[in-house]
Amino acid sequence: MELRGKNKNIPNLDPVFFWDFDIDAMDFIKAHKTIIARIIERGGQGEIDEIIRFYGYSKVVTAIRDEIYFLPNYAIDKALKFFPELKKEEMYCYLNRKDKPYHWI
Repeated sequence: MELRGKNKNIPNLDPVFFWDFDIDAMDFIKAHKTIIARIIERGGQGEIDEIIRFYGYSKVVTAIRDEIYFLPNYAIDKALKFFPELKKEEMYCYLNRKDKPYHWI
């Protein structure tokens, strides 16, 4: 993981996770749902630890449970492993598409 420095105003995450964003122009506070979803979907334990350090445990859990609209099935399963207090049936991203097929381009 390439470290972005010890600046407390940005999470210490590898820019490769945000290849489609201008990371220098990103507001990491306003974009918390996007960042948390991207790290849950593609990150490992180190990145999870970093978003917990930056945003706080309760904000990360709340975002996963109540605010993120979509995560693929494997990311939902991954979130349940990282945060065992979550239940799939309580996650908005699961309820939002339960029994609805989703298609990839």
